[in-house]
Amino acid sequence: MAFLLALDQGTSSSRSIVFDEAGRIVALAQRELRQSYPQPGWVEHDPIEIWQAQLATAQQALAQARLKAADIAALGITNQRETTLIWERASGRPIHPAIVWQDRRTEPICERLRDAGLAPLVAERTGLVIDAYFSATKIRWLLDHVAGAQQAAQRGELAFGTIDSWLLWQLTGGRLHATDVSNASRTMLYDIRRGAWDQDLLAALDVPRELLPEVMPSCHVFGHTDAALLGGATAIGGVAGDQQAALFGQACFEAGMAKNTYGTGCFMLMHTGERCQASYNGLITTAAAQPAAARQYALEGSVFIGGAVVQWLRDGLRAIERSSDVEALAASVPDAGGVVFVPAFTGLGAPYWQPLAQGTITGLSRGTTVAHIARAALESIAFQSAALLQAMGRDAGAPITELRVDGGASANDLLMQFQADLLGIPVLRPAVIETTALGAANLAGLAAGVHRDLGELASNWRVDRRFLPTMSRDRAAALQQRWERAVRQTIAE
Repeated sequence: MAFLLALDQGTSSSRSIVFDEAGRIVALAQRELRQSYPQPGWVEHDPIEIWQAQLATAQQALAQARLKAADIAALGITNQRETTLIWERASGRPIHPAIVWQDRRTEPICERLRDAGLAPLVAERTGLVIDAYFSATKIRWLLDHVAGAQQAAQRGELAFGTIDSWLLWQLTGGRLHATDVSNASRTMLYDIRRGAWDQDLLAALDVPRELLPEVMPSCHVFGHTDAALLGGATAIGGVAGDQQAALFGQACFEAGMAKNTYGTGCFMLMHTGERCQASYNGLITTAAAQPAAARQYALEGSVFIGGAVVQWLRDGLRAIERSSDVEALAASVPDAGGVVFVPAFTGLGAPYWQPLAQGTITGLSRGTTVAHIARAALESIAFQSAALLQAMGRDAGAPITELRVDGGASANDLLMQFQADLLGIPVLRPAVIETTALGAANLAGLAAGVHRDLGELASNWRVDRRFLPTMSRDRAAALQQRWERAVRQTIAE
């Protein structure tokens, strides 16, 4: 029996999972990650905490599984994307806390880029829209606000990375400064058609080329870990941004297959094969995980606040003690009682792209209770995801016939049933909902020869439950229209 280790570094936690060759979970270790909010709209992480927590969970998962490094055929990495950090090459010391993908501080830089007429160039080369979500303007902010950073970057003394690059650097003792195509495609600096850093965009943002990592396929032997870390050198065979890893873990290998991950945010991706398809409905084009020589692409829609709205119910409103309590509270009422919750805490992502929008709750009445607000909060996740799938279907020119789901909130049966009702198609929850980590493990398994091909991985994928729509299409359309009306109220100036 061969085993694979996945390092899953997410927005809210660092986790390590050991899988067997059939994709079954053998051991799992997790640590929550502290969130820092220095100013409104700012979100930061401590890079040292990320590394220490990730290493500790890897060691803990191996111990729990009673395995040694020699038992692990390969290691895969998946990570929160766009989160940006810069460190000193000589010391490995970060020059500033990591700026998280949710952070909105660079919107003024984005506005300058839009005013300079760069939006068409960004869309053509990167498949993205100009938004503070992506890494490029975060890099620019760091170079502007850390004393001497621009000059040090030009001298080749600094390294930029998304979290995968940071982990690769740490795992290899600073020998490897690299990333994969899926993470590079989220920087707003990478030409996804040519497969190279784009000199025009680097010049527009005055980002030195010396700062950037080498870009590799997602399935590739990147290098080996330092033996002292896990008790032996382990091959690093797969790297992919969390959403592309989830698409891969869901066995969505063919054009037209789609998945939605319900995490801190919600991220829906539809595979488009080797076709780099532009979106005309508010989505973005991105590189899918690349298991072989041919480039792979996907359409993506990102919801900035998904499961994070449940965290707000717990920590902000104090309506629940544990996140898992939300389903029972929401199910205690038959519906949201006319309440619509638009959780635009960090602006609205696709397909709206309203960076300055703020959260609203509408439809309150004297009879509204905290249970109605909790139900509206859950429903907001489904409404935002439905808007994404509708936009995706318009871009694809053909209806999407099923949606594969994963992530923590996909365990919520009430939410998944409401999602199926809104969409009018089956929602399929797999037996292993840790598909982000599974995707990283499968990429590593392919690189190490544990898996023969994509066909073998597809045959390993199993459905746990199918949620079939029960709501009339007229009722679903009316609810979605009420949601869109609430969004218009939210973004009205």
